[in-house]
Order: sequence, then C-alpha cells, then structure tokens
Amino acid sequence: MSEHRIVGIIKDSPAEKAGVRKGDLLLGINGKTVQDIFDYHFLAEDIHVKLSLRRSDGKEEEIIIRKGEDEDLGLVFPESLMDDYRSCYNKCVFCFIDQNPPGMRDTIYFKDDDSRLSFLQGNYITMTNMKEEEIDRIIQYKLAPINISVHTTNPKLRETMLHNRFAGRILEHIEKLYNAGIPMNGQIVLCKGMNDGEELYRTIRDLSRFAPVMESLSVVPVGLTRYREGLHPLMLFNKEDAEEVIDMVEGFQKEIYARCGIHFVHASDEWYILAGRRVPKEESYDGYLQIENGVGMTRLLFEDFHAAVMKAGRAGKKRGRELFRLSGEERELRRMLRRNPGRTVSTITGKLAYGNRFVIQRELAKIRPDITFQVFPIRNDFFGERITVTGLLTGQDIVKQLKGKKLGDALLIPGDCLKADEDIFLDDMTLAELEKALQVKTVIVKSYGVDYLKAIIGV
Repeated sequence: MSEHRIVGIIKDSPAEKAGVRKGDLLLGINGKTVQDIFDYHFLAEDIHVKLSLRRSDGKEEEIIIRKGEDEDLGLVFPESLMDDYRSCYNKCVFCFIDQNPPGMRDTIYFKDDDSRLSFLQGNYITMTNMKEEEIDRIIQYKLAPINISVHTTNPKLRETMLHNRFAGRILEHIEKLYNAGIPMNGQIVLCKGMNDGEELYRTIRDLSRFAPVMESLSVVPVGLTRYREGLHPLMLFNKEDAEEVIDMVEGFQKEIYARCGIHFVHASDEWYILAGRRVPKEESYDGYLQIENGVGMTRLLFEDFHAAVMKAGRAGKKRGRELFRLSGEERELRRMLRRNPGRTVSTITGKLAYGNRFVIQRELAKIRPDITFQVFPIRNDFFGERITVTGLLTGQDIVKQLKGKKLGDALLIPGDCLKADEDIFLDDMTLAELEKALQVKTVIVKSYGVDYLKAIIGV
C-alpha cells in the first residue's frame, strides 16, 4: 500500500477539525490506495471521506470527515504529485536537453515525460511510457486537456525519431482519448528531411480527423544549439522551407475551419519571420491555445500593446464630467501619462523577434513621444547563434553585449528569460548580479499589455 507523509495541515480545514496531524501517514481514502495527487483529489470529492492513517506512534486509525462537495481536505504533502516524477525513456533525434552545454544546474538535464505534468503544467508528452491503465485513468478522471508530442503519425518514422520501439502506437492512444471525448492539443517538432514535406502532410491529415476534440496542433521548427557533437545530424530550415510549411498549414486551416469551426493547425511565429511574411490576424489563433509553443506570441504582443495604448489615449483625452466615469484602470492610465516626462527605457530580445520593435515604438509615440524606447537584439553565444528566441537568452550574454551601452532609466527583462519561481537566468546568473554588472535598474515584464506600458512609462 502506498504511504504519503502529511507535512502540513491547512488551518481551519476539514482535516484539521477532524484531528489529522502533521507527521501522520495517509494510507488510503475510502478503502482505496492513493497513488498520486489525481487519486487523492478524485477519491476526496465526496462529502463523507474516510481516511486511513498511521499515527506517529505506529497505530493505524480510520477517520471519517464531513466536508463540502468540492472542499479540499486541507492536507499538505512534500511533493506536488505525491509521487516521483517520471523521466523520459526516449532518445529523440531533436531533443533540446541533449544539446545543453555541460555545467548547468541538474534540473535542466532532467527529461520529463510525465502525463500528470501535462495537466498540471501544460507539458507535452510522447505517451511512450504510458500503460493502458494510465490512459484508462485519464478517461475515468476526465483529466484534460492532454498535450501530446506527436511529431509524426508514421509508425516506423516515429519509432526512428524517438528511438523507441513502442512509439509507433500514437494514433491508437489518440483514438482512444478521442472516443472518450478527452480534449487534446498536439505538437509537431519539424526536422528537415525527416518529418517535413509529404510526411508533414500525412501527419496533419491523420490528426485533423480528431478535430475539434483535438483542439489544436502546432508545427514548430527544431531548435539546434552548438552542442550537437555525436548527435543525429540535423539541418536548419531556410526561407523556401518556411513558405512551404506556411502554405501547407494555411491550406489545411481553410479546410478544417469549414468543417469544424476552428483553424486547428498552426505554424509557429518562427516560420512567418523566416519567410518574411506577416503573422496571421488574431482570430486565426483560436484563442492562443499554443502560445507556449511560440504560436501567436507576436500577434498577441501587437494586440495587447495596441489595446493598452488606445485605452491610455482615451483616458488621457477625457475632460470635465467624463472624468468621473473613468474606471479605476483608466484613472491609473491617465495618471501614468502625466508622470515621468522625458525618459529612456531599454529592453532586450532574441534576434528572432527583433523586428517587433517597430510596432512598439510606433504605438508608444501616439501617447508618449517624449519617451525613447530602445530594443537591443542579443546574440545567443551560450547556446549558439542558431538559437534566436528570447526565452533562451542568458545573463552572461546580456551583460557581455550591453556592457558600456547607455541603457537609460531602466532595462526591461522579459519574464520568460527567468526561472518561473526565481529571478535567475538559465546560466544561473541572478537578476541582481545582472543589475549590478550593468549598473541599471531592471524590471521584469510578464505581459505586453498595460503592465508592459506601465513598465515603459515608469509607474
């Protein structure tokens, strides 16, 4: 039987009121074993819950707790999953983790392929290390959406690309989830000469029949660092390749939209920038379901910042009695426009998104022409120049390339350059160390709407 140590009890929770104590071991709920956090939540849904516990003195007890139907018991466990993280068994030819330089923190080298993180954190999984009973449990608990790294629906090719003899059954797994009505999202990492061209067409065609239960499918180019010695040889895509991918994706979009009312398949922003084409309009992204894969980030930046500027402009023009009808946010925007006259602000970006600076500069000039907004493209020496996205920039590259430059009153750092729960870059440089090295105030920005505008103006 699985045992889970309780390391804390939430104050005034049903568990505290029932006498559960820190240090007790949870042995089961309602007579059933608790494997992980999903079992825990599913089994604890009822208004009457029977906990099997082992106390610190070794005695086993059963406690019946009465609670609200959706009320949490209030138990705290040492691990968020209540179980060990499951690592990846594949040896994918395109794996980015295999392309990391030596000497980084241990967590960066961990390859996860844990289905539970797909629901909790949005991670994409290959499903190669899932047993049938695990898929059945997803269906039973109605866990959704599940994010799947498909890459190809050609069984033999998928076995080759993932270097796993069990990888060819992906369509069977997707079909089972589809029949159960479990929402899914898919991902294709495209490798030149392997799963592109006719193979890409086949994969999109195969997966399109699962729409709209499969809500979206992204096509992203493989990322290649300079640390590929001994790995499968892969090539960079060129402008013509990008145009071919876009044309294929947009052709499928028209067909699938007419049938399902969603665009379904999306080319990541990198393809449009590489092809020199404008990114699609906002409605083409179906609510930005694939934003974490770089699908629609450029359009979202444009739309959010434009909306913030327009709202600030309207608030600044209102006079007299109209002022009393301003919302709280509009009042703040109005005050914003009057503060910090004459200011220089800088930000950094990967080379891929450098062209977006013109949109920000043009929009900003509509309401604050006295603010100078500088954008510095940072070359990625750490991973290699072929890595051009902003989220993989390191502190040492930023410092080295901005040292001695006039950065003005503040340097804005996009939040995706930093660890999610800590102000630290991929190379372990802290934000404080970067700020000290460049002698400039740094501001983390996590959105491109009103918060971004506030950071630029200096609120």
